[in-house]
Amino acid sequence: MNPATAQAQVMVDELVRDGVRHVVLSPGSRNAALAFALQRAEVAGRVRLHVRIDERSAGYLALGLAAGGTPVAVVCTSGTAAANLHPVVSEARHAGVPLVLLTADRPPELRAAGANQSIDQNRLYTSAVRWFDEIAVAENRPGQNAYWRSQVCRAVHTAAGGGRQCAPVHLNVPFREPLVPDEDGGAEWCESLEGRADGGPWTGFGAAAAASAVAEVRSARGLVLLADRDAAERAAGWARELGWPLLSETGGVGAGENALPTGMWLLALPEFVRQHRPEQVVCVGRPTVFRQVQRLLADSGVEVILVHSDPDGWPAPAHDVSAVADGLGTTAVTPDPEWLDSWRAADHEARTELSAALEREEVDSGPVVAGRLVEGLPADSLLVLGSSNPARDVALCGVRRPDVRVHRNRGAAGIDGLVSTAVGVALESSGPNYALLGDLGFLHDSNGLLLGPQERRPDLTIVVYNDDGGGIFSLLEQGRSARSATFERVFGTPHGTDLAALCAAHRVPHELVTAREELASALRYRPGLRVVEVRAPREGLHGVHDRLHEAVSAAVLG
Repeated sequence: MNPATAQAQVMVDELVRDGVRHVVLSPGSRNAALAFALQRAEVAGRVRLHVRIDERSAGYLALGLAAGGTPVAVVCTSGTAAANLHPVVSEARHAGVPLVLLTADRPPELRAAGANQSIDQNRLYTSAVRWFDEIAVAENRPGQNAYWRSQVCRAVHTAAGGGRQCAPVHLNVPFREPLVPDEDGGAEWCESLEGRADGGPWTGFGAAAAASAVAEVRSARGLVLLADRDAAERAAGWARELGWPLLSETGGVGAGENALPTGMWLLALPEFVRQHRPEQVVCVGRPTVFRQVQRLLADSGVEVILVHSDPDGWPAPAHDVSAVADGLGTTAVTPDPEWLDSWRAADHEARTELSAALEREEVDSGPVVAGRLVEGLPADSLLVLGSSNPARDVALCGVRRPDVRVHRNRGAAGIDGLVSTAVGVALESSGPNYALLGDLGFLHDSNGLLLGPQERRPDLTIVVYNDDGGGIFSLLEQGRSARSATFERVFGTPHGTDLAALCAAHRVPHELVTAREELASALRYRPGLRVVEVRAPREGLHGVHDRLHEAVSAAVLG
């Protein structure tokens, strides 16, 4: 057996022993040994292998597969292939997703000679990974088996958190030729290449030694702010125990008990916030979407307790967080029913008028489509939300659906890799799966639709809100009329792409919804991967939000 084959066989075996169930592979030459080893492991039923041509799609597919917290490995060849994983590494680090990146490389002597397809892959992802190591080039000598297995163990354990937040890690693996298995079996290896006899990891890790830090709550007048997709149940429990309102960045979707579907609207009313100013806010996770949330957390008169599992990357608007904790301690605070009732009453008034205002809208704007989509989802669905407007629209539609689970790429909040992420999440989900994406996010990762005939196809309906460009910018400062001369070219960015033709090229079923009443029918569960397109104009989007804001303000403030 040649050294490259031996090393790849051992590393793949140890990945499986350490609990890795999914590996995403992009084809290449230098990573051939790993590709052969992975294919053999899949045939033996030990791992699920996913093959993607584009490394960007591969990375985001892995991100979706790892959303539940179990490490997923990504394997690519050398050169720019490895560089194409950098965006997903950044997202994984900020979102706390465990990815194990195995980038194949040329050995040092070929790098020094300026070999083809070589770049400097040493610490390629800099601080975006929690841990990096370059594996020594394989040799047929004693001690290699233990070395390879030990480093794989360390990588998987570190990615899984090791008592901290999950994070991506990077193993750079230089291979010398031959890169494919010897036809005659090759030379005998000098030592056993077997793992532990019990089938477990080479190195076991005990529980974290330090106890979780907790923070104390002292006030009966507070808010729980939910920004972490994985902590909805904990946040709902704290809100229930404390008698506090629960405000979520996804509105009334997937937020549970005490959640106020119009919470983001209420925080956008300065007079209401002054009248209902909380004394404490427990912020669960890292808020990223709404400016009104940032203003609340930056209020020097509000004590902010941040429940966040990454000690290296916790957010601090105005740098005035009073405590960063893993959880809340027991509290003797007696809930104030009037406090919660006042927020609930405002939410009821806002929801009633918001629903009526959305019905009055003649154009199917983002909030209108989001509301009808959330209402029309089957029970216990999973909804993957695109960045930019889709995440905001769902939070602002005012619909309550605590039974719907939500996934968002809110670590670095980019629009890249969204199709592949949704596919990855859906492949690990047993319920009906949906995604709401904007047209630019969908087009940015249209390669995510590229599935080979031997690849698993997810049960996933992707709803694309197509307003032919960057609708989010219409709602920001650059969308003001004074800048209209330059807006459309550099911010609106119309594309005119025929999504039906694009889907047809990938043999993905496409359905165009042209009337509101058609969306409910299009959302009925059907197996397989398909795209539902909803078209709408971008013109007037700022006016839609102004009208909705005025309706909520009149209902709540009179």
